[in-house]
Amino acid sequence: MPFSSLDYLVIIAYILLMVVVGYYSQKRGQKTLQDYFTGGKNLPWWLIGISMVATTFAADTPLAVTGIIASDGIAGNWIWWNFMFSGLITVFLYAKLWKRADVITDVEFISIRYSGKPARILRGFRSLYLAFPINCIILGWVTVGMAKILTVLTGAGQWEIILGMYLLIGIYIAFSGIWGVIITDFIQFIIAMGGSILLAYYAVSHIGGLDQLQAELTSLFGSDHSMLSINPLTSPDIAIATALVWVGMMWWASWYPGSEPGGGGYIAQRMFSAKDEKNAVGGTLLFNVAHFALRPWPWILVALVAMVVYPNLNDPETGYPLLMLKLLPSGLLGLLAVAFLAAFVSTVSTHLNWGASYVVNDFYKPFLKPEEQFESEEQAQKHYVRVSRWTTMLMMVAAVGVSLLFDTVRGGWEAILSIGAGTGLVYMLRWFWWRINAWSEISAMAAAATGFALTKLLGYDDFAQQMIFTTIFATVVWITVTFLTKPDDEVTLQKFFDRVKPGGPGWKRFMTRGEATYSLLPGIGFAAVSAVSIIALLFGMGQIFFESMALGLGCFVAGIGGIWYVVQKI
Repeated sequence: MPFSSLDYLVIIAYILLMVVVGYYSQKRGQKTLQDYFTGGKNLPWWLIGISMVATTFAADTPLAVTGIIASDGIAGNWIWWNFMFSGLITVFLYAKLWKRADVITDVEFISIRYSGKPARILRGFRSLYLAFPINCIILGWVTVGMAKILTVLTGAGQWEIILGMYLLIGIYIAFSGIWGVIITDFIQFIIAMGGSILLAYYAVSHIGGLDQLQAELTSLFGSDHSMLSINPLTSPDIAIATALVWVGMMWWASWYPGSEPGGGGYIAQRMFSAKDEKNAVGGTLLFNVAHFALRPWPWILVALVAMVVYPNLNDPETGYPLLMLKLLPSGLLGLLAVAFLAAFVSTVSTHLNWGASYVVNDFYKPFLKPEEQFESEEQAQKHYVRVSRWTTMLMMVAAVGVSLLFDTVRGGWEAILSIGAGTGLVYMLRWFWWRINAWSEISAMAAAATGFALTKLLGYDDFAQQMIFTTIFATVVWITVTFLTKPDDEVTLQKFFDRVKPGGPGWKRFMTRGEATYSLLPGIGFAAVSAVSIIALLFGMGQIFFESMALGLGCFVAGIGGIWYVVQKI
């Protein structure tokens, strides 16, 4: 066991801190489902933004980045960087609309956008589909990442520790609700980022500095290597087809948790928790800038050092925790272990709460135990909160079971992307085109799953081939189904338009003459400026570390300037 007494003290201090947070979170009012799953819809932008960042930093994330860089260099990160485009479109086109929808979950949106039996089928199916298979797959790869870290740090018994941690997290979130999740996220972000930066400093110092790191990489890969480039088209190890799929297709075509086209999932849950539209937009913008431009660099530096220090690992993802053991002194090792533990707790708590919200709000409440069966609304809400706590524990058990099916973190990422390929465009257009109906979504989901299965039968083992085939197949199917089925009734569509006020020509028939609606062009412009700014920040950081300090600082300042301009305008 590599931990010293000081390391154990750091870990115990963190656990005690979480107990205190859980106690006070439980004391906060949780009388209704809105309190339990959206924190009373009264949270500030900075808190929900940091919560989004923290939630997407799980114990698996630095390991996955390490594995990606070992395989494809820094540019390989475009497999998830590409989602900045859908993320920024969510900020400037969808965040206000989600807040106006005034729902508890993104699945509840179905009940205000569509009508009739198809809407009920879609809401019931999607609630269980996202809560169990999809949510549990996500928790599965998160748990695999933590298990790998524990294997390296403890040498044995990692699954016993995982089970104990899941039990404690499940009980903690069952009683604290979303408020406990968000406060945990805030604390986790500070600890995890601090630990990641410290490890990056020790790793680069160990190798002899950035210049020596470049020399070592040249020795390993040759003078013409492109391991340090962020441009996916310059890497000889990334096929152009794959680069085009990553950058040109996935962000709009494929559903992915935390980066859903049109918003959704736990990112939408944070938007619902904001006190108003401006805070929803500000929090989501903060998330995208921190998530894509700033947070990855400490992981990238450690991953590059791990490639040099451990060039022949059977599982390159384990290079990250191995460097933790090798480099960190007493106390700091415990701090970084706490950082990973905090990241794991943050992500698991979010997904348990998020999954439970679907089961209770979108399946149990409307289909099994509607409010009409209770004598009063107060009695109903008290019952639903109690059921939510038990459902959280059920989600915990299911997640542990699915975790045993995964071997690699990246494998889980690609499985989710492939299963959801071709559905993204429906989730974007349903806000801006009245003709989209419940059958559009149902057929898109079914076609995506079918298309993915067909790729296996046809022998398409390459990820890019699977994405292209499934996206085309699913898109053709749902567009065809949309025009072959009846649109929703005029009353439902008018109510939705009056409630949300979406813009664009797709709702022109429901507008009153001279009525002011949501303008799309400014949002698209802000999203474009923000995307260029984030890419400038990414490129600038790379230049500062590995190429030209002057060019890097110029790009960094330009990126900050672009973001600042957008902030002043929203």
